[in-house]
Amino acid sequence: MIAFCIAITCLIKTIKLNLTFSKFVIKPIIAVTIMAICSYCSYMILSGIIIEKLATIVSIIIAVIIYILAIVALKVLSREEIEMLPGGNKVYKMLKKLKIYEK
Repeated sequence: MIAFCIAITCLIKTIKLNLTFSKFVIKPIIAVTIMAICSYCSYMILSGIIIEKLATIVSIIIAVIIYILAIVALKVLSREEIEMLPGGNKVYKMLKKLKIYEK
């Protein structure tokens, strides 16, 4: 943790890295909390219906989907960051059509 803090401080000073507390701490914590609640609830529901191993796998898949949706809904990533992802141009165009990102 100390090494991470030193590295981030050096990056901010040397390359003028603009990290807002809301974008890189608060919003991801909200997204993780939403994901954890949905994952736990889906596991509890599915474990009574199907075998536990399959319930775990399905809950993990649901957690990944919920996390991605939460990151998009909270607008954690900017247009440039989305476009840097593999297939990011297509993803950004789709989000723009859905009026999620309108910049």
